[in-house]
Amino acid sequence: MSATTFGWLILLCPLVGTVVIAVGFARLGRAAGWIGTLAIALSFAASVGAFLGLLSHSPEHRELTSSLWDYAVSAGVDARLSILVDPLSIYMALVVSGVSTLIHLYSVAYMRSDRGYSRFFAYLNYFVFSMLLLVLAGNFILLIIGWAFVGAASYLLISYWYRRTTATRAGIKAFVINVAGDVGLVLGTFFLFRHTGTVDFLKTFAAVPHVFHHNSTDLVAASLLLLLGAFAKSAQVPLHTWLPDAMEGPTPVSALIHAATMVTAGVYLIARMHPLFELASTAADVAAIGGCLTLVIAATIALVQVDLKRVIAYSTMSQIGYMIMGVSVGAYSAGLFHLMTHAFFKALLFMAAGSIISAMGNVQSLDRMGGFRRALPFTFVAFVIGGLTLSGLPPFSGWLSKDDIIGFLDHRGGGFLILGIFGYLGALLTAVYTFRMIFRAFFGDPVPEALELEHGHLHHADVPRNPLTGEEEDTDVGFPGPEHQIAEREWPMRLAMGTLAMLAVIGGALQIPGVDDAVTRFLEPTFRNSRFLHTQVSLGAAWIGLIIGAGIALSGIAIAYAIWIRSPATAVSLRERFAPVHRFLFAKWYFDELIDYVVVRPVLWFGQFAQSVLERVVVGGAITGGGTGIVRAGSAVVRRAQTGFLRYYAALMVVGVSAVALYFLISAA
Repeated sequence: MSATTFGWLILLCPLVGTVVIAVGFARLGRAAGWIGTLAIALSFAASVGAFLGLLSHSPEHRELTSSLWDYAVSAGVDARLSILVDPLSIYMALVVSGVSTLIHLYSVAYMRSDRGYSRFFAYLNYFVFSMLLLVLAGNFILLIIGWAFVGAASYLLISYWYRRTTATRAGIKAFVINVAGDVGLVLGTFFLFRHTGTVDFLKTFAAVPHVFHHNSTDLVAASLLLLLGAFAKSAQVPLHTWLPDAMEGPTPVSALIHAATMVTAGVYLIARMHPLFELASTAADVAAIGGCLTLVIAATIALVQVDLKRVIAYSTMSQIGYMIMGVSVGAYSAGLFHLMTHAFFKALLFMAAGSIISAMGNVQSLDRMGGFRRALPFTFVAFVIGGLTLSGLPPFSGWLSKDDIIGFLDHRGGGFLILGIFGYLGALLTAVYTFRMIFRAFFGDPVPEALELEHGHLHHADVPRNPLTGEEEDTDVGFPGPEHQIAEREWPMRLAMGTLAMLAVIGGALQIPGVDDAVTRFLEPTFRNSRFLHTQVSLGAAWIGLIIGAGIALSGIAIAYAIWIRSPATAVSLRERFAPVHRFLFAKWYFDELIDYVVVRPVLWFGQFAQSVLERVVVGGAITGGGTGIVRAGSAVVRRAQTGFLRYYAALMVVGVSAVALYFLISAA
């Protein structure tokens, strides 16, 4: 089969899985999980087939398109149901489908006792289908459709436990912020179409240099609007506040959204639109600065949060900031390489966190955890591997991918050197908060739940409670199931986590300076027209950067050890000494409050004003009411004239004829 045929199969498999599970959910029972996992595994197999098919073409002929039919031909728009199979789309498809397969496998066991089991896997398959549609789209119209589908799927999954008020609010928040980004994507597409006359990617990229000049107003405006969509989907400052709240979804959802799918869509979009951003360098600079701000702000917030999943969520924000910086400054292969390694270790961290939370009886607070090293040995090793990779310690893959981005920034010099310095600061903070999690959850005196597990009994709370609010909950449909699963007792969870741990360790071998650059070579045809294609960091500078990165990671781990292991009282004294700073960071830089005052309240006020004044007084009173009053007055006059007496009608006729005659006499005179 051709690479494009495999491309359609990549989309077809999760779509069929969604339909089969949705239609047969009442009869499938626990088979729904295996059907959903098989569907995504087949999609991954098709991605491998497309990858091999691309390699059979020469590098200059690895941009293949395929259309099923024209679905919109109007006003000059010739939009087709078409996919673009090129190195970038297949690279993304491999990462998305591969990691998603492991997340599905993990979910088979983790979600086993949940009453909405079939519904969960239908949503999960739909989410993966939407993301794959987004990355394989061959034109802006299909991209927008996939973009919107991902937003809808994220709402369904974040609000999956729909009887939890916190979950439904988090789902709505994510949906609304992403819709704001969707508007930017649509408007940006319109700007481009108005000048290029096409919505096809390849035709647009070919036309852009001929219809725009460097930093032309319309091109910068279009790029910034596209960037709005990217920042909303990838949770970059200031459109990031939905991401920590998305932790209200089940842990596999957190892994799926934060590792390989939704939040990487913005990174993909900037990389795909690189011909636009290179010509609109102002927009690219805005993106790079936004990514830098996000990675530092998120890292500082993660230092003080106590909810385990939310700490990992802020870590995701920070790491996406690195990727945004990379693809915005021209380090495309470095940014996308970090996207891949991040998918491995971040999914692993969430899965390990899910195992700890299950052992705690659904408690997520680090303040309640401790001493799980012996009770959860497999989970402990997996979490440490994920933590070392996230921290950027050699020889783990995160060390190579993160420093690849920072090295490129340092190589470009000037203002980019400042971004690189902040990148190193973010790396230090990353190592500190990562090992803060590890030391607090696995070291120290075992908590009662850990002791209970050491004696062979998995803790289950007598009264299920919402981990965020402490409210008492049910275990029926719309709430978490009554049982909890840990990796030590479930082989699907161990298999998924073990595979990701192995990939986190060896994945960096694809891009070792002076040894191999497989990612760069594979992606090169997509970026062959980029002016940064041959901008390479020297071998010596690359290894110096890697050594500096390793030293920073070790320093961060040493700081965490000194604070939370050697002298645990230090953490308390620091919190008391710097109480205002701690409050500021714990309040997440007050972004939620700021958005509430600047956006939410003014919009609510205007809505109330529109209802009470514009609608009731102006529309209902003056316009509708005024017109109604005139009609009613006229009707009253006519009714008064309709007396029913013949003499009144005769007199009225005489008066009318006399008035007409008088008018003509005056006119004749």
